[in-house]
Amino acid sequence: MTPYTPQTAQLPPTQPPQGGTAPVSAGTRDRYFDLLRALALFRVVLYHLVGWAWLPLLFPSMGVMFALAGSLMARSLARPALQVIRSRVRRLLPPLWVLGAVGVTAMLIDGWRPGPSAVFWLLPLSDPPFLAAGWAGDLAEPLWYVRAYLWFVLLSPLLLRCLRKLPWATLAAPVALSFGLAAGYLSMPERIDSALTDFSTFGACWILGMARQEGVLERLPRYVVPSVAPFVMLAGLWWAGNHGFAGGAELDGIPAADALWSLGAVMLLLHFSPTWESWPPRLRQWDSLITLLNARAVTVYLWHNVCILVAALLWDRMWDIDLLAERAPWLLDSWAPVLLVAWALIAVCIVLFGWAEDLAARRRPRLWPNGPSAFRR
Repeated sequence: MTPYTPQTAQLPPTQPPQGGTAPVSAGTRDRYFDLLRALALFRVVLYHLVGWAWLPLLFPSMGVMFALAGSLMARSLARPALQVIRSRVRRLLPPLWVLGAVGVTAMLIDGWRPGPSAVFWLLPLSDPPFLAAGWAGDLAEPLWYVRAYLWFVLLSPLLLRCLRKLPWATLAAPVALSFGLAAGYLSMPERIDSALTDFSTFGACWILGMARQEGVLERLPRYVVPSVAPFVMLAGLWWAGNHGFAGGAELDGIPAADALWSLGAVMLLLHFSPTWESWPPRLRQWDSLITLLNARAVTVYLWHNVCILVAALLWDRMWDIDLLAERAPWLLDSWAPVLLVAWALIAVCIVLFGWAEDLAARRRPRLWPNGPSAFRR
């Protein structure tokens, strides 16, 4: 999305040696994971608004989100694989269908005529088609994450078996694939190429999350990860600097660099992760907000681009107020009010559309799930 410019698992978890931290047991929420997911969502919204190139370096949200999902998927695979896949797909699709019901209806009214590929609005194994208009592009842009998540879920039983037999080769394979794609060794049709690019960029993060749940990281000496991860990140930064990043290219436009930087950052975040079954005292005041963002993570991600677009358009109308235009142009030029309006609109979307996440998880629908029962059935 163009930045806003005014006026325009079954192995039992291994007990951690040498002072490591064990994964949270099944049935218990890891509040550290909840904090990371909430931070990732906030960073995504901020980045899509302001477009600051350093934000993905500060916090690689997509790598973090895929790593958290991979860890939870590995924990769930203690149950039969088909049952787990069916459950994950069921939780993913209804929020997408709600977005599609609104978006496709609007596109049809605007003159769009769907072809056979419109089936991907129902099962996003590939990118759904959309109207060639700015607002429709903003609507559809987050759907790559849904497609990538779906493929990771489908591949997880195989990835978990490979991880248990050849952990380091399995972890390195997506990164190697990323550099193979960057070198042009593989030439695929666009739909296949986009899926392979997403897998190669974030597959190592997903697998690393699974490795964390499996206890692979905890079996390493404590000095290994903090010694290796910075070099992985520096390698990603070096690759980015030699492939246009210094000239203004975005990190997510340089997949191999993004893969290395995200992998190194996620290694550190998972290595130093505490196990919080309840909040530390300093974070308790944020419990309600973090719980809400986690309970409505899919809704926030799917609708945030549209909310940013509408917020920008609404704020631009403020230039029509002569008093503001003459006395406070600095305020009208600021991105901060647009961010506040965007989050207000996201809150409206949570109320209007968030119930789909409850239905998908077979929970009682709630308008504002920010309490202790947010994840209960």
